[in-house]
Amino acid sequence: MSDDPGTCLAAGPRVGLRPFSLADAEEFTARARESRELHRPWLFPPCTPEAYAAYAGTLIEDPARAGFLVCEHTDGGIAGFVNINNIVRGAFRSGALSYGAFAHAAGRGLLTEALGLVLEHAFGPLELHRLEANIQPGNTASRALVRRAGFRLEGFSPAMLHIDGAWRDHERWAITAPDGH
Repeated sequence: MSDDPGTCLAAGPRVGLRPFSLADAEEFTARARESRELHRPWLFPPCTPEAYAAYAGTLIEDPARAGFLVCEHTDGGIAGFVNINNIVRGAFRSGALSYGAFAHAAGRGLLTEALGLVLEHAFGPLELHRLEANIQPGNTASRALVRRAGFRLEGFSPAMLHIDGAWRDHERWAITAPDGH
């Protein structure tokens, strides 16, 4: 799929962000299947069209979520995704991140660029004040990504999330809007 400027929410030098679409099922699930070895045991993106439809449907329809496909400018291909989940408004104005690069794009700095674009969007148009990323301690790539983006380590949550059949410990990383809004 293309990162056509008509649907592009934000653009950097190498990638653009656009919303999830049900039409992306074939490319997204193929990339997810190609990336299983990279993602396991940390991440389990949908690998079938049916699972993708349910996953993307919630990102499209639920106002407490915002999903962004990371698309390369060179060919418009999907390089990864960054989602803001559990968006809370009011005095909290916060959300929780989930993200992943696909294997063909991993290690090229594309997700670092995309996360910067998501932060600008979250602290700008979405008017959020705080974003959290909960990361399993052994996931060094994810920890390095949020550290590069300016997140700070705030704590440790034992048995926080049920992933791959077990309750997993997580580190809590967070960042707040730079202007304090």
